Amino acid sequence: MKIYVIHENEEWSAPLFNRLEEIGVPYENWNLSAGSINLQEAPPEGVFYNRMSASSHTRGHRFAPELTSAVLVWLEQYGRTVINDSRALRLELSKVVQYAELEKEGVKTPKTIVAVGKEQLFEASKAFENEPFITKHNRAGKGLGVQLFQSRAALRAYLDSEAFEEPVDGITLLQQYFESEEPYITRCEFVGGEFIYAVKVNTSDGFELCPADACSIENLYCPVGEEPSSKFVIDPSFSEPFIEDYKRVLQRNGIQIAGIECIKDKDGVFYTYDINTNTNYNGEAEEKANQYGMLEIATFLQTTLTHVKSCT
Repeated sequence: MKIYVIHENEEWSAPLFNRLEEIGVPYENWNLSAGSINLQEAPPEGVFYNRMSASSHTRGHRFAPELTSAVLVWLEQYGRTVINDSRALRLELSKVVQYAELEKEGVKTPKTIVAVGKEQLFEASKAFENEPFITKHNRAGKGLGVQLFQSRAALRAYLDSEAFEEPVDGITLLQQYFESEEPYITRCEFVGGEFIYAVKVNTSDGFELCPADACSIENLYCPVGEEPSSKFVIDPSFSEPFIEDYKRVLQRNGIQIAGIECIKDKDGVFYTYDINTNTNYNGEAEEKANQYGMLEIATFLQTTLTHVKSCT
């Protein structure tokens, strides 16, 4: 038996493969950017870890999530152990689903309107008259489609320009904009359904907040006269009651591994706005804190594989 890693991005998955090799866990690379399955054949025995990303279409892998959905159904039909199962994939691919699941546990999410079509977007923006708001894609990742608007007129200009980004599923979200206490968001990381750490992400440079080393902007500097500060910093002091709510959301949706992002507004109220089931980690931040997310995942997968072996 072995671990089967389901994904579409070799660069993002390489750190996990390195950790699995480091601790001696057998694995197979299942890159589902393309492929096929025979539904009449039983899948191999083992543990299957789904790392499919909602942003796969930005890397030329438009239908990788759809293929992954078919594979997960196939695996679950045969009773295989799946980490981040088909319920997790459904949530990964839709922020609408994420918000519904968070609200079920009483987690506060931003005021959000769903729209398809440019004119429908503009009409829906009436709900944000005289207040700033943002747009974002429903099926996204890496801050896709995130734009800040101070007025409806600014939205109109954007919709009529070549800069407008059409979402891959056609759904754009209009969402209230929060003025935060400080220019950062917090991302809570979970492995095996348990909270491992929170990372503060500096948002001064914009909205593309993927924490993977391949996406990060290193050595982001503070104003002259202050010490340099990295974009990603692990915060060992972060402890909020809603972390337990997050854990229940993950458990109910078949998610063992995820990062959940939240922001505290100027009144000290937290809002949660994103769940990433294909979570990545920033190497510089982890080195400084001596905490390693991919090692946690590899160890969790090792433990899970040992348990599955003992039960067969």
